[in-house]
Amino acid sequence: MKLGELASRLECKLEGAPDLEITGVAGMDEAQAGQITFLSNPKYLSKIDATQASAIIAGSEVDTLGKPALRSADPYMSFARAVEVFHPPQRPAAGIHPTAVIAPDARLGRNASIGPYVVIEAGVEIGDDCVLKSFVMIYPGVKIGHRFLAHSHAAVRENVRVGNDVILQNGVVIGGDGFGFAPRPDGTFYKIVQAGIVVIEDGVEVQSNSCIDRAAVGETRLHRGVKVDNLVQVAHGCDIGENSLLCSQVGIAGSTKLGRNVILTGQVGVAGHLTIGDHVIATPQTGVPNDVRAHTTISGSPAVEHDVWLKASAVYRRLPDMFAAYRKLKNLLEKEKP
Repeated sequence: MKLGELASRLECKLEGAPDLEITGVAGMDEAQAGQITFLSNPKYLSKIDATQASAIIAGSEVDTLGKPALRSADPYMSFARAVEVFHPPQRPAAGIHPTAVIAPDARLGRNASIGPYVVIEAGVEIGDDCVLKSFVMIYPGVKIGHRFLAHSHAAVRENVRVGNDVILQNGVVIGGDGFGFAPRPDGTFYKIVQAGIVVIEDGVEVQSNSCIDRAAVGETRLHRGVKVDNLVQVAHGCDIGENSLLCSQVGIAGSTKLGRNVILTGQVGVAGHLTIGDHVIATPQTGVPNDVRAHTTISGSPAVEHDVWLKASAVYRRLPDMFAAYRKLKNLLEKEKP
């Protein structure tokens, strides 16, 4: 593809030869001649001189050292769109594989693509343009909107509600039983029936081997635009606000409410029955035992505000020296006692 055509498709301002041939997209370190790369983080400015890329997607203020450029107000977004230009998503042909098992009363919309060994049970409704890859399991009573994509071995349990444009990666379980057990006097546990549901709103993506549990009563809800990374646990009765990000190995205990645009980074753990405000960021391995007010960045376990955690971490590294100094001072004071 010519650089000029790519600029037009990405709605970027072109600097350089419009007839330059671009064969693909790559990161700055991996890019070869003929490929286009991008710069969105100023700390990588030094890589511009070393990259072998033939062109760079960059902001208007970036000096690309004479390399052809596509100027963008959001280079990272333009890069994401460029990847899609060269690697457009592939949709399988519509049709139902002969090994699929579909209940007679299940209702499928137009252009459904149903792969091998898919099971769709009684009372299921799925909208138009769905793609269910091999071994997907849809339990009874599930209602799903348009353009649903479920990769192999995803499971959607009974009576779950799923909106439009939802993606489930491999091994996802939506609506598994919540962890509800009542202790008996003899030390054993009685299983509490998990009769609630899970609601997944429009534009949600849940990535591989993550689990969104149903509640004993009521619902677990992922609001519009939520993105869930691999190996995440959302427990029974949680409410995850719009456009929140749950990164890898996050665990959220039951009945916790997250606001909008919350970011829980890798291995964050959240105790149950908490309220976390809008635009909260929890840095990696943060343990959250209490409510968190909106627009706060937190770190550590138990969590504190991030700037406090940075100061405490700096002091922690000096504790051995500080303790040695304390012991020395203590010994001197004891010697001076009458």
